Amino acid sequence: MLIKEAYSDSLRYEESSLAHYIHHLLAEKKISLDDDLSKLNFDLANHQKVAEMIRNNVLGIYKVRVYSLKMNQKDFVFIFAPSEEEAIQYYTKTFHQKPWNCHESLLDFQFYRGNDVISFRDMRRECESFPAIAGYYSRGDEGLIEKRRDS
Repeated sequence: MLIKEAYSDSLRYEESSLAHYIHHLLAEKKISLDDDLSKLNFDLANHQKVAEMIRNNVLGIYKVRVYSLKMNQKDFVFIFAPSEEEAIQYYTKTFHQKPWNCHESLLDFQFYRGNDVISFRDMRRECESFPAIAGYYSRGDEGLIEKRRDS
């Protein structure tokens, strides 16, 4: 695997620390995108600089997850949010009740939306702000019933 592939993956999967370290080492010309991943040596980095970069989020990485919140015996709502607490707060504000439970779901989970297959990761790109409702699911239905409402 090359550095450019690892860097791309770190950005795609929102691995902020790894992305910032690679970014720093590239800027300092201690590695290149075409180097083999085995050349990635974190000891060559200025850890204070990287910590500052992460704190200032210079790469603009905002990790947003998807949570499944149980509404009743058979209905669930999926909410994109930075944390479980924010998902629960958003649910409570939106539906004026507490969810039965809340569990993080996989962003790469795929399901049918109409005739197409889509993942939560792909759906998340359609949202402009978070938290946001990704959709609803009722037990016994074949797929996610999309009733998106962005906040």
